Amino acid sequence: MQTVCLIGKPNVGKSTIFNRLIKEKKAIILDTPGVTRDRIYGTVNYNNKAFRLIDTGGITLEGGTFSKDILMQATLAIDEADIILFVTDGLAEIDNEDKMIQSMLHKANKKVIVVVNKLDNEKRKENIYNFYELGFENVIALSAEHNMGFNKLLDMICENLPEEEPSEDKTLKFCFLGRPNVGKSSLINALLNEERLIVSDVSGTTLDAVDTKFKYNGEEYTLIDTAGMRKKGRIYENIEKYSFLRSLKAIDRSDVCVLVVDAEAGIMEHDKHILSYALESGKAVVIAVNKWDTIENPNEAIKDWKIKMENNFQFARFAKVIFVSAKTHKRLKELMDAIIKAYDNTIQMLPTSILNDVILEAVGTHMPPSYKGQRLKIYYAHQTGYMPPKITFEVNNKRLVHFSYERYLENEIRKSFDLEGTPIILQFKNKNDDE
Repeated sequence: MQTVCLIGKPNVGKSTIFNRLIKEKKAIILDTPGVTRDRIYGTVNYNNKAFRLIDTGGITLEGGTFSKDILMQATLAIDEADIILFVTDGLAEIDNEDKMIQSMLHKANKKVIVVVNKLDNEKRKENIYNFYELGFENVIALSAEHNMGFNKLLDMICENLPEEEPSEDKTLKFCFLGRPNVGKSSLINALLNEERLIVSDVSGTTLDAVDTKFKYNGEEYTLIDTAGMRKKGRIYENIEKYSFLRSLKAIDRSDVCVLVVDAEAGIMEHDKHILSYALESGKAVVIAVNKWDTIENPNEAIKDWKIKMENNFQFARFAKVIFVSAKTHKRLKELMDAIIKAYDNTIQMLPTSILNDVILEAVGTHMPPSYKGQRLKIYYAHQTGYMPPKITFEVNNKRLVHFSYERYLENEIRKSFDLEGTPIILQFKNKNDDE
């Protein structure tokens, strides 16, 4: 997935533009300059194209508490980006902060689009010509507040995105995700049966993604190690945030993501966040509870842990949980088998006739609730995609689909088909719609 980042001085509307593009209120929006201090990530889908979007804090020359950190974050984001959106205030003159950013971007030698924000009428749009002075070829007028000019901006971004070369590597790729120091590198070394990666008790030893090919049962696989995904770190803070983006890119490149949880530390809230990144990307998942050799009375503990896993990962109950030990190599074969099975399930095609029988029986057992005298009718269902499996339902009115009934249908499908390890997407369309 290509990467686009938003760069600009404080209070020019970057966070509003970010939220408009990803179509959700993820970035905090306030009139106070400097609110967005850390990079925020989202995915933009437009005309069958997708790219990752990074929001950054406002770059300022005032020397405030966060100015150095924000500058470092912006620099790292620029380094990773394929396209940079240089956001400016169309109602203000070009100032020294704009010129400092201009200098940074010319040195970066990246594709730049100057986004002149706050131009919400024809008279104001004349201000756009002042911003050609910045020396970039692509300049576009926008009003984030009034949602004007976004389709033109997205067209320009998509036109300038470099073409991705299809990978010739057809091996199953999987990555290990998790907080720092949960034993990801140790697990990899145990799987490979060699000390190929540096292992240390210091958090953040692995700062980049590392690809390793190996054979298991005669088949070749690609294993991607990623840096520990820490929520907020003080040591190597900027490097960790840089590696976080690399971890997201590793998720994009993987077929299966393995969340590694520390059995000693227990389940943390951030473990859930990390797993959600993989699921939002539509990846098959496995959960590995590592350091199981440190647990007393493991046979008793496993019962409690299974309850904990169900309670904490309700959104991913389909994920196989394996209790492993990198130190003793316990259950590593089970872990590999779970990864392979998750992959096989995410690429499988469900027979249409059996799928419709399942849906027919589900509807007969539990009718959809009625709403304002109308009731949902399902005419037909078939699989329209894989990785992950996507099932499209033709219905009388898709607005009658309640989220609880959608969840019920998913549960019934999972009861009838082996979909362990993979998310599934349910899509509803009106019978007479062309799309």
